[in-house]
Amino acid sequence: MKFTVGIAMSPLDQLTELAQCAEECGYASIALPDSLFFSEKVSADYPYTPDGSRMWNADTPWVDPLIAAAAMGAVTSRIHFYTQVLKLGSRNPLLLARQVGSVAHLTNNRFGLGVGLGWSPEEFEWCGAPYANRGPRVDEMIDILKLVLAGGMVEYHGKYFDFDRLQMSPAPTAPVPFYVGGHSPAALKRAARVGDGWTSAMIKFADLRTVISQLTDLGAFERPFEIQAVCIDRFGLDGYHQLDEIGVTDVIVVPWLFYGVGFDGSLEAKKDGLRRFADEVIGEFA
Repeated sequence: MKFTVGIAMSPLDQLTELAQCAEECGYASIALPDSLFFSEKVSADYPYTPDGSRMWNADTPWVDPLIAAAAMGAVTSRIHFYTQVLKLGSRNPLLLARQVGSVAHLTNNRFGLGVGLGWSPEEFEWCGAPYANRGPRVDEMIDILKLVLAGGMVEYHGKYFDFDRLQMSPAPTAPVPFYVGGHSPAALKRAARVGDGWTSAMIKFADLRTVISQLTDLGAFERPFEIQAVCIDRFGLDGYHQLDEIGVTDVIVVPWLFYGVGFDGSLEAKKDGLRRFADEVIGEFA
């Protein structure tokens, strides 16, 4: 089982040094969050908190995850990066294919694309994308991304997207992994059908075990398939061993929070948290 560092809500000027420290300490990956903007009012509840409220405010720092991956990739050589998750529905698949292909090259194939639909109607509408039929639209977008990133001259004629023959060069020299997020039945079916793995939002252990059972029934594990989890009620060696036993392949953690350092804590305090967690936990699973 691997450990990934979640860097959500950290100041942007800390990111490259956090990536370097995480690589030195033996973490496998950096999980990159996605937030386009903070709309003062939203017409839908945030789906991953009990009361539907957002866990951040207008002043919370965010970075474009693809730009962050390129920046952190430039100062590291082994650690991987993946979006967790990119809100696909509000974006254009061809523009995104160019960005993903570029990051794959600049990181020497150390980038994976975690995708979800997106939950905020305002993000869709204000970026020029319809909120209606977002599930089928995202299915086409995933097809397009995989098609274009595979290289060569391609075309696509779907219900929502349509283009004639084109090619983006250079294509990635290895397939970009796709990780599908979301806890709904439709999201799990999508992950089992087209994903190289499933990635969770905040989830309890019992619910996580149920999801893994559902993915098993859907045939996800008939091929190599990752389970990336943000489990909110299992910690410490005993807790992580339990996650390992039910099939989690990648635990996403924010190590400094375990030692009383907040999201806005100092860089040195966060690096100390990375080192302490690595010493206490990661070696157990090496």
